[in-house]
Amino acid sequence: MTCAEIGHRLLQTVVINAERWGLVGSDVVPAADLTPASRPWIHAAARVDATQYLAAAERIASGKFDVFALQGVDLGAPPRWNRDPKTGIEGPLSFGKLLDYRNPMLVGDIKYLWEPNRHMHLVTLAQAHVLSGDARYFGVIRQHLESWFAACPYRMGPNWSSALEPAVRLINWSIVWQLLGGAHSPLFQNTEGAQFRQRWLESVYQHAQFVRGHFSLYSSANNHLIGEAAGLFIAALTWPYWPRAHGWLAAAKAILEREALLQNAPDGVNREQAVSYQQFEVDLLLLCSLAGKANGQKFSASFDTRLEAMIEYLASIMDAGGNVPVFGDADDGFVVKLAQDREFCRFRSLLATGAILFRRADFKAKARVLDDKTRWLFGAGADTEFQRLAATDARLPIRQAFPDGGYYILGCDFETENEIRMVADAGPLGYRTIAAHGHADALAFTLSVGGMEFFVDPGTYAYHTQGPWRRYFRGTAAHNTVRVDGRDQSQSGGNFMWLRKARAGCSLWRSSAERDLFEGWHDGYMRLSDPVMHRRRITFDKPARRFYIEDVLEARGEHEVELFFHCGERCKVTPITSGYAVNQGAYTLTLQLPRGEGMASRLYYGNDSPLAGWISRRFDHKQPTRTIAWRNRFMGRLALTTEISVRTGAGPCSI
Repeated sequence: MTCAEIGHRLLQTVVINAERWGLVGSDVVPAADLTPASRPWIHAAARVDATQYLAAAERIASGKFDVFALQGVDLGAPPRWNRDPKTGIEGPLSFGKLLDYRNPMLVGDIKYLWEPNRHMHLVTLAQAHVLSGDARYFGVIRQHLESWFAACPYRMGPNWSSALEPAVRLINWSIVWQLLGGAHSPLFQNTEGAQFRQRWLESVYQHAQFVRGHFSLYSSANNHLIGEAAGLFIAALTWPYWPRAHGWLAAAKAILEREALLQNAPDGVNREQAVSYQQFEVDLLLLCSLAGKANGQKFSASFDTRLEAMIEYLASIMDAGGNVPVFGDADDGFVVKLAQDREFCRFRSLLATGAILFRRADFKAKARVLDDKTRWLFGAGADTEFQRLAATDARLPIRQAFPDGGYYILGCDFETENEIRMVADAGPLGYRTIAAHGHADALAFTLSVGGMEFFVDPGTYAYHTQGPWRRYFRGTAAHNTVRVDGRDQSQSGGNFMWLRKARAGCSLWRSSAERDLFEGWHDGYMRLSDPVMHRRRITFDKPARRFYIEDVLEARGEHEVELFFHCGERCKVTPITSGYAVNQGAYTLTLQLPRGEGMASRLYYGNDSPLAGWISRRFDHKQPTRTIAWRNRFMGRLALTTEISVRTGAGPCSI
């Protein structure tokens, strides 16, 4: 922790305690001047099928919600806003910024408590109102907001403990406000409607002031800071009714311009090294870009270029089946939920939005179809704009090398039914000092064939609770790489902190018509009393459709070495001579493991001791899958060769 951060934290402690005792930060909300106009950036004229929205709104009105692993849980009508629906624990209405929201005995699982309070469901109700004209849905929105104002007074309780949560709430309130017709909507014209509007605007002002006063400038100066700035920026554009809104806008826009470049490398890879958070940030930046353009607040060319590069990265690592590797932490975090289609893919949606925004036919080719979320963002002309992008202009794959982020794509027959796509990781552990959302996965890889996942990153599963599972899923054994002496490559200091971080890099990358070649290294095991250096070389022979993985470990003393291969849950795994056959659909991968005296391999499936053979496709949900583990001991220098052959009905790779 730097001296500047220590000083900031001490000052924040003083300010927070002064706020608690009413010494600073008056609760008095100035009167709103509704004269300034705000132009909407959500389009009520979106051409969508109303059926799914009305059905979803009815479930919400009856109190049924989907919250992470809880599907169709009854939260009440209106919900109990300070209650964790998973554990039933009611968070205390103590001063929010002094409340330990990481304590599960106090608040339960805070992610479950916070999720309904982001008010994404109010957007669904507003969409149903627009699509049906039924004022009953407005009545539910008013009921939920009125109950929230009463249950969650300004600064009090778990919903005022993190500035990101009010910021995301503001973004969703902005969408609801726009869909309802804004400040001068007929819904607000009678006495009750006007009183409700006043109460809502008072809370908007309090939210904006809270976010403005509690930006995450140090340990959480990652996606949290961008989310906070995005919420304040959109609030200032949506509700320009107070003099302070000008200050909100300027401060938020400056942060967004700066952090978009700091937190995302020039090649488009988010520096948190977590694909889920890249999706989250892209969504935030896209929404701000669209809101800004609608209201004469365009961002710089540098901002736009970096945003476009971020979408390029997502498009490049997505396989032909639409699967995206889940490197790093994943918490299923959404900014907004504008689509109700069960087949909705957040990554394809971002590509579709990016295709229209940046006029990119290659993004369109990867997105394949236009989704409802993009329709709400671009309005009645979205389908026409999307169709105007000629597929013949698309050049795929978009990119194979991301040297700043440390990811490299090996393969052939991209975007076809015979596609082979491997993504190799030689990137840093994560962002800033604590690398909060990174995993100990240096020199790991994922491999899909024909748009089906064979070797995967198993995901995240847990955050604040279930410590052993948190340690497992972010540890080295949960990734397709090498582990030495049963130790993680990087040393954990808690659920969101790494004390000693492995450095990694790519020393060679080549791609030709005949082969792809990747060489990488990391020094995570140089911290051992007898240091061990790990280098990995992956060669893909395209005509033979075969990967050669060569791992070299250099030490002096004796060590244990393990190789892990995590299979997708749809794979069938069968032992064969010197390895395993991994089958899915029409494809079979032959995994030939290193040979040598003393070696042993084992197939895990849903094991609890040791933890092995698990995959988590969504937050707080896990299921068994097959993990192949190879072990041996060595002394001095060790060279291991693993072969992965792809057998299909197809011939040699085409370029």
